Amino acid sequence: MISLGCAKNLVDAEIMLGTLLRDGIEVTNDPRQADVMIVNTCSFIESAQEESVDAILESAQVREAQQRGQALVVAGCMPQRFGEQLPRLMPEVDAFMGIDQVPRITQIIRQAALHREQRLASTPGTQTAPASASRVRQSPGKDQPPLYQVTARPVYIPDYATPRFRLTPKHFAYVKIAEGCNHPCSFCAIPRIRGGYRSRPQADLVQEARQLVAEGVKELNLISQDTTYYGRDFRRHQSAPAATVKLANPTTLSTLLRALNGLRGDFWIRLLYTHPAHWTDELIRTLADCPKVVRYIDLPLQHIHSVMLERMRRETTTEQILELLAKIRAGLPGVTLRTTLIVGFPGETEARFQALLDFVKSAQFERLGVFAYSPEDGTRAAKMAHPVPDKIKQQRRDILMQTQRLISRAHGAKQIGRTLRVLVEKEAQAQELQQAQVSSWEHGLVREPDRTRVKLTGRYFVARGAGDAPDIDGRVYVRGRLTPGEFVQIKVAGHTDYDLLAVPA
Repeated sequence: MISLGCAKNLVDAEIMLGTLLRDGIEVTNDPRQADVMIVNTCSFIESAQEESVDAILESAQVREAQQRGQALVVAGCMPQRFGEQLPRLMPEVDAFMGIDQVPRITQIIRQAALHREQRLASTPGTQTAPASASRVRQSPGKDQPPLYQVTARPVYIPDYATPRFRLTPKHFAYVKIAEGCNHPCSFCAIPRIRGGYRSRPQADLVQEARQLVAEGVKELNLISQDTTYYGRDFRRHQSAPAATVKLANPTTLSTLLRALNGLRGDFWIRLLYTHPAHWTDELIRTLADCPKVVRYIDLPLQHIHSVMLERMRRETTTEQILELLAKIRAGLPGVTLRTTLIVGFPGETEARFQALLDFVKSAQFERLGVFAYSPEDGTRAAKMAHPVPDKIKQQRRDILMQTQRLISRAHGAKQIGRTLRVLVEKEAQAQELQQAQVSSWEHGLVREPDRTRVKLTGRYFVARGAGDAPDIDGRVYVRGRLTPGEFVQIKVAGHTDYDLLAVPA
């Protein structure tokens, strides 16, 4: 399997692999041995679609060169989004499957294997079908177009009993607390791809978390399209004013976090993908009260100018965002704030971009990412007037990232001399050390005559602090011998633009 895209997609991949293993299917890391190749695709933005298409076509080319009997299955967001167009555009694929078909993966790959066998049988001069296809007791038929199994609006959501083969390191896991999205953002196709928001029961999530901790997981990363919306779909009369909705002990993100915090064990809980429209004072108090919930907030804001927020349909205003940031900073001292922004959205004038730039300078986010807007088919924004030229989009992205680079460097400098608790990931490989940006060390541990080309030498381990989410944030390079998957205390000795250098405390 090749799995692309976000952590939410990764969980789907883990469920498919777990289901296959439960059903007696062998999983291999060698494509030449595989009877079936699955490409789990992403379709969030144009670049993700291009990556998915490249992976599909490359898999088909490798198959032609090495294993012609191999079936090719395309899963995930791309078939869900582009529907019946794909079988016509990609006839080399044997089966397309959507979100609702994830639990039926075993049946689908068997059908795909038979489909591939039938294609080869109807093509003169081809080799015989793979062993797995020949075990399906049906007679080959005429060549057929790709199989297509996609539900228009997905409703599937996993539960605790769902088989799962984790693809993350042993010491951390992603816990998908909900699926789908109800937000009307004008630039986003996720509700159309993933369906409406549907929360998992709290008791089910607590049971899954308890089992993961028992297996040695040290960090639970809670994910969904909007984690702060969790539980709202359980309430009746959602459109009624809050004062008229009287529920005994309603399920919310706060109740879930308090329940998870109460589990035995030494582990972190990290909150990802929160929407600014659904933060509450109670949620801030919950994070302050729960020591296992790290003070790290992933808060995609997209923009700050009121006109742009309205055009993006973000359900927030400039004033609400500024008030929320002030409350979070005041209620959670030492919090790490991460956000993502979009530049070049239709209607973003130079003045509106300048407002965004001024906001980045004043907010001083510890972590920040920037996307250049790409129009997505089927979204409101794709039809909006006043598009921004690609060249200007890229220029604005570069300006914001350069501004954030200076902010991140200043944050790194403030960490020098501090003692932090980190989770050790692995030993750093030589190539990782060579690629580490270490041109701005501010400590004597690293000394070289050529200060423009500093290199890390010796034995280092890669770790993450409470303010570093897996894959998307910085790293802590710790000199010495450590144990992967364990918490240790380190002392910060230096920094790069985005990473820290440390020694055991």
